[in-house]
Amino acid sequence: MLSELGLIGNCQISALVRSDGAIVWACMPRFDSPPIFGALLDDEGGRFTISPSEGGKGTQRYLPNTNVLETRFETPTGTFRVLDFAPRFQLYERSFRPTKLVRIVEPLSGTPRIRVACAPVLGWSKATPSRDVGSHHVAWRGYDAELRLTTDAPLTYVNGEPFALTGKRHFVLAWSAPVEEPLAPLCGRFLDETVHYWQRWVKHCDIPPAYQTQVIRSALALKLHCFEDTGAIVAAMTTSLPEAPGSGRTWDYRYCWLRDAFYVLDAFHLLGQFEEREQFLNFLVSVATAAGDDLALAPLYRIDGSSELDEKILDHWRGFQGEGPVRVGNAAARHLQHDVFGEMVLALTPLFLDERFREQASPQVLDLVTRLARKAVRVAGTPDAGIWELRSEWRPQTFSSLMCWAAADRMQRIARQHRPEDVPEFQRDAERLREEILREAVDPVRGCLVADYRGKEVDAALLQAITLRLLPLDDRRVHATIDAVRADLDLGGGWLRRYRTNDGFGVPEVAFTLCTFWLIEALARVGRHDEARALVAKVAEVKAPLGLLAEDVAPATGVMWGNFPQAYSHVGLIHAAFAASPSWSEWT
Repeated sequence: MLSELGLIGNCQISALVRSDGAIVWACMPRFDSPPIFGALLDDEGGRFTISPSEGGKGTQRYLPNTNVLETRFETPTGTFRVLDFAPRFQLYERSFRPTKLVRIVEPLSGTPRIRVACAPVLGWSKATPSRDVGSHHVAWRGYDAELRLTTDAPLTYVNGEPFALTGKRHFVLAWSAPVEEPLAPLCGRFLDETVHYWQRWVKHCDIPPAYQTQVIRSALALKLHCFEDTGAIVAAMTTSLPEAPGSGRTWDYRYCWLRDAFYVLDAFHLLGQFEEREQFLNFLVSVATAAGDDLALAPLYRIDGSSELDEKILDHWRGFQGEGPVRVGNAAARHLQHDVFGEMVLALTPLFLDERFREQASPQVLDLVTRLARKAVRVAGTPDAGIWELRSEWRPQTFSSLMCWAAADRMQRIARQHRPEDVPEFQRDAERLREEILREAVDPVRGCLVADYRGKEVDAALLQAITLRLLPLDDRRVHATIDAVRADLDLGGGWLRRYRTNDGFGVPEVAFTLCTFWLIEALARVGRHDEARALVAKVAEVKAPLGLLAEDVAPATGVMWGNFPQAYSHVGLIHAAFAASPSWSEWT
């Protein structure tokens, strides 16, 4: 189950550690690389296990306000814990984030017997790499760089032979640059510095007075989705975790969606974190300037800004809990998704309205955001795959037009400060698109917005019309839209699916986690605070002991499905918590 997985990382690499002590997912040297450990998707996919000799599950928790994971085990002969982390801290006024995973095993009582087995694979081939053994390390060949495990435990026991844990033992798995220093003091320093870094980062976060624990964990999880080298932020760390059993809905989410740009940046804005916003804005500018004169933006990109993402099915991989197919790449990169132009404008707007970005608000970037807004106006109301990346027939999607309207609306604000002669153009465009949406995308009977032009069905993305202020908050169509979304899409207890139409893979059977957070935010915005806070309480029913959230939830059981952890889900939680929480002046 996904609830048995903990995430570690350092904004260069990441890994998922299961409660039985196995690292079952890790890609190196970056998030979208092939896996070196892939047992999450196939028992033969490789793993790195440190466990009791007789097996069994431990109890996981994070060290307070950090991304350092502790797994504690009780055995017949004693107890021990494993501390897992990827080093991250400031060194020589720069971010130190080596491609290394550190595992520290510490006896807590008695003399526990443990088992250690490190068995990487050569990426998607699942082949076993060749192996060289040194005095205190094991090196695996066949990768683009050497993969080396350095340890102060007896190497004889690193093949899975049980042994007595009589003292603290250290394991460092390094890509490319091996460990050259004495291991114990190095790991101790890495641990202390990493704990200090994360706790200091959390102290610099703004948080609401209510829901603090959830927001802090979401902030820490969201930070790990940032690939610091380029500024890209990925949707998830995993691929092919199914949305529901038997659904066939398995997607590779280890990439950067432009759609997420505005939402992620706004979440970091709420948290008061500036560095991540600046880095991501630089990534977006780089992607947009490479798109050519016609701004032919793809919906998603690799973390290096390239868009070669042909989707392949790997038949020789079994899939999570046998639920395939396993996919690499994502065909949505070839979709038309017109909302991305609006979201790009929304994401870049702070460059021109926030004085802290003043040095980045160059004439060239102003030209770029103006062109993006004009492209949004041109494509509004034309058929596309939309936010849900439909693989069925395309129609004019209301959410896409909403985002295009938002582009024109925000562009007129930018123009007032930086290019006054363009204000009339974008005022006219914004008003025309608003009128078009209200003419083509409102159900005449229920008075609510609908998912596509002249349609009857709603989708959860319509809640963003409230957040983006398409209509005054006291407009009857605002409340009608909230009520219609709840009536049609609620699977129980406020958990919403995205829509109830056939998208080419059938009708979604589980709740999309983000949608409930959108509903909470919308309710809070229109003053229905009691309803919003009651829904926040429902989130606690999800089986997520570490506070990490997946893409989907089965409402009847609270079991999570889909790629994990999901950045979008944590972005939604942050927005919902800030909207539903009382202010600090009300709280203290």
